[in-house]
Amino acid sequence: MKDILCFQDENRWLSNFWPAKVVLDGVVYPTVENAYQASKTTPENRNLFKNCRPDEAKRMGQQVPLRPEWDALEAMRNFVWQKYDFGNALGAKLVNTGTCHIEEGNVRGDTFWGVCRGQGKNMLGKLIMVRRHLLQIVGDN
Repeated sequence: MKDILCFQDENRWLSNFWPAKVVLDGVVYPTVENAYQASKTTPENRNLFKNCRPDEAKRMGQQVPLRPEWDALEAMRNFVWQKYDFGNALGAKLVNTGTCHIEEGNVRGDTFWGVCRGQGKNMLGKLIMVRRHLLQIVGDN
């Protein structure tokens, strides 16, 4: 399989905006983006994120006060693991990408979670590839 260099078109399912129910503190959110943005703030402020579109969640998440103990990477790892779980359709689809490189290429300037104009850490892509590897190991047993 060819490398995946952006989460558009046939690879849109890799986007955090793709419908995939994930749970934060017992509450179900419709996408990774919604749950990730909700995780930034205290439980009493999270209701706003439950039923909005992921682009709205992202905008609102830039305005909420961050919990002092919030860990962006750990939160994202948790939601990525849930989205691509053992035995679910998205987990199987991820496994089927084989060993190709997965990169969250973007034009928004996000160089932490993705790559913009050839620059970036691609942390989301790396988390997804780690998750794929774990799913493949379990599938081999």
